[in-house]
Amino acid sequence: MTSAETGRIAALVGPATVELQDYPVPAPGPGAVLLRVRRANVCGTDVHQWHYESALLREAGLGHEFVGEVVALGEGVTTDFAGDPVAVGDRVVAVYYLTCHRCPPCLRGEFNLCVNGLSEWKHKPAVAPHFRSAFATHYHLFPGQYFYKVPDEVDDAAVAGANCGLAQMLFVVDEVGVGPGETLVVQGAGGLGLYAAAVAHERGARVIVVDGVPERLELARGFGADETVSLTDFPETADRVARVQELTGGLGADMVLEVTGVPASFVEAIELARVGGRIASVGNLNAEATVTMTPGILTRKSVHVHGVLRYHPWYLHRAVQFLARRGHLHPFDALSDRTYPLDEVTDALRAGESRSVARVAIVP
Repeated sequence: MTSAETGRIAALVGPATVELQDYPVPAPGPGAVLLRVRRANVCGTDVHQWHYESALLREAGLGHEFVGEVVALGEGVTTDFAGDPVAVGDRVVAVYYLTCHRCPPCLRGEFNLCVNGLSEWKHKPAVAPHFRSAFATHYHLFPGQYFYKVPDEVDDAAVAGANCGLAQMLFVVDEVGVGPGETLVVQGAGGLGLYAAAVAHERGARVIVVDGVPERLELARGFGADETVSLTDFPETADRVARVQELTGGLGADMVLEVTGVPASFVEAIELARVGGRIASVGNLNAEATVTMTPGILTRKSVHVHGVLRYHPWYLHRAVQFLARRGHLHPFDALSDRTYPLDEVTDALRAGESRSVARVAIVP
């Protein structure tokens, strides 16, 4: 069943080639929800997908970090997944992947690893209900897809990245663990890195952020970074390792978080970590990218490596709560200093790729 309204969505039709396509807006069936997209961020994953680096998502829709407004509720939907009443006009954020509750990872309680998580997102927009991604005018929430209402005190610019970057960083810090008095080195001061700094700062950790863009390093301090390390001032790995050693009394970091997506940064993370330290690899998602390393360093340093994909779906609710609790302490409004209309989606992707700003956003 569809409504009489027509919506528009950005479809990936070739490498770095996006086409705007029009489709009838679906009326939500039982358990489903129809949203109007208010704001969608350009995430690093979108840039990789745009360049055809994700085999599963070629020719699919683009965009997953977003905030939407409820247009219609399917039969039986009266609350969000925290039990809060929801109505037409409410702003909500949604977990961008699905959890089938039946596959082996789900049965182990590893909902972030659900093998069917992208079972809907991978379809071309031409396949009904069309609006599975957020670079669009509308978004269709499937039955069982987690979503949470946004409180009035949290604005669109702050909450748009909650369902990817912030929720994942909360999950990473809990899964890998960094606490009061420990040192976290964050490789990369994009959206993920800035969120991580804010989360670790609340946990009482000392935060060191590494990046090459001066504006990002300045922004990192506003998000709780105690120290920053510039790739310009410390251009070689050995220089950066020496600087972190200096800042940690010769020990190295208790935890290193890689969110750059640069394969060489993983090898550098091993050097930055202390003996017995921890590494969380989050940014490197390209299954074809390779790097040369000496495995014996891992053994000799007894470094614990954690690859972390997505997050448990209820962490999105924790992300919204974090923004309501801590949003006034950090410049979340500065996470994106540039917005684009939907018909300039290619320009938005190019700006996101350039790393000129932490996040660019599309406002349909």
